[in-house]
Amino acid sequence: MFDTHVNLHGETYADDLSEVLARADEHGVKRMLAICDRLDNFETILSIARGHSNIWCSVGVHPHHSKDFTDLSVEDLVSRAEDANVVAIGETGLDFHYGYSAEDAQVSSLKTHIEAARQTGLPLILHTREADDMMGDILEDEFRKGAYVPLLHCYTGGARLAQRGLDLGGFVSVSGILSFKSAREVREVIADVPMDRLILETDCPYLAPVPMRGRRNEPSYLVHVAEALATLKDVPLEEVLYMTTENALRLFSRISN
Repeated sequence: MFDTHVNLHGETYADDLSEVLARADEHGVKRMLAICDRLDNFETILSIARGHSNIWCSVGVHPHHSKDFTDLSVEDLVSRAEDANVVAIGETGLDFHYGYSAEDAQVSSLKTHIEAARQTGLPLILHTREADDMMGDILEDEFRKGAYVPLLHCYTGGARLAQRGLDLGGFVSVSGILSFKSAREVREVIADVPMDRLILETDCPYLAPVPMRGRRNEPSYLVHVAEALATLKDVPLEEVLYMTTENALRLFSRISN
């Protein structure tokens, strides 16, 4: 399996990261993508990727932190993406639920990331919350200026945004939320996403899947996300494991180059 969204830096795993990674390997998670949330965390995240042959990373600024990096430039992202361990741009996006950063700061940061994705040819990891229509409009407007590949990560949005992303050649990532009893609407949307556009993630340490809810999430729990997807799609677990891994390697193509 390929856990395409892990947050391994910071205090959460400071005391037992090696044990967490060992458990992931034991449970069949053979590749991971460590996500950059702030530019000033990039070197720490890159060092994790450099220190493990099965971990790669992204470079970006989460929309919550866009207020702290209002001078972010395309070159800031592109230059860091020259490292072979960097296989994606982001996580970027729009989050109007918490409002930690103003709308204009989030939009400006998102467009900067999109241009970096264009210039590097790397996929764009997108976080969207309570911003479906604006996100869809921006993605389509920017795509007309030049192609890029969007990834709707940890998807909880509506059917329309999912389809708009797919129409641009994008992918959709599912997390442990898919297994939550309360996530009926999410399951309805994911049920209509083609299997060749779906990938798996834990988004650890958040969103531990059933039956691990309430615990600190970690990559070894990814199989439970796969099980939820297999149940939803009514296909064998082995097929889900194979297809989602192949999809992830196709999306993060720098890994196989």
